[in-house]
Amino acid sequence: MTSIGVVTFPGSLDDRDAQRAIRLAGATPIALWHGEHDLRGVDAIVLPGGFSYGDYLRCGAIASFSPIMSEVIDAAAKGMPVLGICNGFQMLAEAHLLAGGLIRNAHGSFICRDQKLRVENTSTAWTNEFDDGAEITIPLKNGEGGFIADAETIARLEGEGQVAFRYLEVNPNGSINDIAGVTNERGNVVGLMPHPEHATEEGFGPDTALAMRNGTDGLKFFTSAIRSLVSA
Repeated sequence: MTSIGVVTFPGSLDDRDAQRAIRLAGATPIALWHGEHDLRGVDAIVLPGGFSYGDYLRCGAIASFSPIMSEVIDAAAKGMPVLGICNGFQMLAEAHLLAGGLIRNAHGSFICRDQKLRVENTSTAWTNEFDDGAEITIPLKNGEGGFIADAETIARLEGEGQVAFRYLEVNPNGSINDIAGVTNERGNVVGLMPHPEHATEEGFGPDTALAMRNGTDGLKFFTSAIRSLVSA
């Protein structure tokens, strides 16, 4: 059976939720510890949300130098699927596995809401089960979620199809071009600020009115990874 590792850092909050999402998708979740160099033979990796190291210096900055991140970087370079969710996205940016960076929300406040997204790239290891242009709703919760990059990087991301997700209806944090998530050129590394692991079961979040229709939108992230690994 496909195994997907979830790395726990000091301050991780959503590692157990990610493990549950992986189990619901049909894979085996494997707990990984930030202070070790052992990936335990996993087939893919999730860097979960939270406040690693209390968000000191910059969100994800200290975590990007954790011992296990050297293994994650090597594995990603060899093609292993890696997903960074919220704080995990910040780590991937700090580790230069993904372009750009994440800064304080433009309105200066923490935000928690059900967020509509459009799937812009369905050829990645984490999005291949979505339809092109699919509109999904998954929870968003962050204080430093504003995606930034220089003009040249933004043009490259847009031109080469590396924008994976875009905010719809409202830009909750001031991200350039409404960018909610990006992928690397190869398509095996994806990061996004919203939390797919919180939208994996019917009847549970997003809000009650949307739950039966959109409650499992997040599950396709994890079934996509399984599909890409089986296909490979």
